[in-house]
Amino acid sequence: MFRKKHKKQTFVLNTLIEDNKEPKVTSGKIFSSSKSDFIEAIKHKTHSPSDLIVKTISPTITVVYVDNIVDNQSLNKLIIHSLNQINNESPEIIKDILSIAEVDITVDIDKSVLAMLNGNVLIHVEGYSRIVVAKISSYEARSLTTPENESQVIGSQVGFNEDISTSISLVRKYILNPDLCIEKFTLGAQTNTTLSLLYIKNIAAEEKVNTLRQRIESINIDALLDSAVLAELIDDNSLTIFPQMLLTERPDRFCDGLLNGKLGIIVNGSSMAILCPYAFVEFFQSREDQNLRWFLATFIRILRFSAVFLSVYLTPIYVASLTFHYEVIPQPLLVPLSESRALVPFPPILEALILEFFIELLREAGARLPTKVGQTIGIVGGIVIGTAAVQAGITSNILIIIIALSALASFTTPSYMMGNVIRVLRFPIIIIAGIWGYYGIMLAFCLILVHLLRQSSLGSPYSAPFYPPRMIDWRDSIARLPMPLISNRPKDTRTKNQDKFKTEPVKPEKLDKLKVNE
Repeated sequence: MFRKKHKKQTFVLNTLIEDNKEPKVTSGKIFSSSKSDFIEAIKHKTHSPSDLIVKTISPTITVVYVDNIVDNQSLNKLIIHSLNQINNESPEIIKDILSIAEVDITVDIDKSVLAMLNGNVLIHVEGYSRIVVAKISSYEARSLTTPENESQVIGSQVGFNEDISTSISLVRKYILNPDLCIEKFTLGAQTNTTLSLLYIKNIAAEEKVNTLRQRIESINIDALLDSAVLAELIDDNSLTIFPQMLLTERPDRFCDGLLNGKLGIIVNGSSMAILCPYAFVEFFQSREDQNLRWFLATFIRILRFSAVFLSVYLTPIYVASLTFHYEVIPQPLLVPLSESRALVPFPPILEALILEFFIELLREAGARLPTKVGQTIGIVGGIVIGTAAVQAGITSNILIIIIALSALASFTTPSYMMGNVIRVLRFPIIIIAGIWGYYGIMLAFCLILVHLLRQSSLGSPYSAPFYPPRMIDWRDSIARLPMPLISNRPKDTRTKNQDKFKTEPVKPEKLDKLKVNE
């Protein structure tokens, strides 16, 4: 009786289609109950690709899938073998027979084709317009490896890969919590890229979640191939040079952010996950800082911030001192500095820009070449070019030391995106220092500071916790105090639950005075 009812519904749908005189192949969003029309509709929608496989299991059952993206072993054992054991059954019965986790029934042509391109198998039964969609996808993905851009000595040594399912499973391995929410989205009119929004329900602020969800849903893009593109699309200010969201390939750092009330996004096909909101100071913090003793972590963080200052301002200070402010150079250093620059035909600003350009050229060449060749080019090229430049009188020995220190200091930044920002900032500041001296350096510093104060990340202050001042969060910013003193989550994320752990130590029971006396 149940089968007769569905046959009657199929007859009504087909009658409506014929009455409207719509084509049998692509009849709106409803499949035809005819086997030949079903195959023709799929081929019409996909333009008959060479890897489209059509298998006839019986005179009434047809299986359609795309080769190379389905698991052939599951296809043979779980689908074809099961279908060979039945006769002309309804789609509902076939759905119950298949021992596959994800099985659905649909009449929508567009959704069925998209599911097939995503690794699903379509099963059509003669006389029914409903299609069984069974997921047995098997995409090629690289194995889990050590993160290349965010290495650390103490802590986890595994990183995300390009498969979204594997990346989410790594997150669930760290956070065994039913409150971990995962929302699925699809972006890209041509690519139909899958991405997932992750947050912890009882920690993340609902306002932040709604804001990020609305930004993702409002994106209308042709193709989305990497998470860096998505981060730029959902930034508060896409025109600024400073990154407002962290791109990380470390699952432990990603999960640490979720536990602090941040929101995460994982994009299928990208090994970098997005964390937001993120403050400027947090880009110079590493997950390894939590694994070290507090005084070591504080020393390393202060070292990083000092290195950033040296990387950005050391060369401009050299240019400004030699161009306008000879009086600030110590007398013992002034004589060897003059002798070093005696044969250099260029002014200090041009000399510095030439060397900075050579350093960036070597760095970019070393990054693009194969690993072993790139390391050799970086070391040998730096030595050869530096020595030749000094002997040719293009530059001085002291400037080579300064440029090398600036380049070395830029590598201390844990975030690759922020490290690139520091590399770029040096050039305009060198030019301003060569024009206005120390006044230009102070002007550049003030402009950068004002720019940072005006930025935000997902509505949170980018300069937190210093502006607006939240002294309670200073305990885990430039310095990291002992764990009992940083038991609260950051205020800028406005989490529902501010306490990470209880600060009251466990005290041993006091002995009775009588027993002590005895």
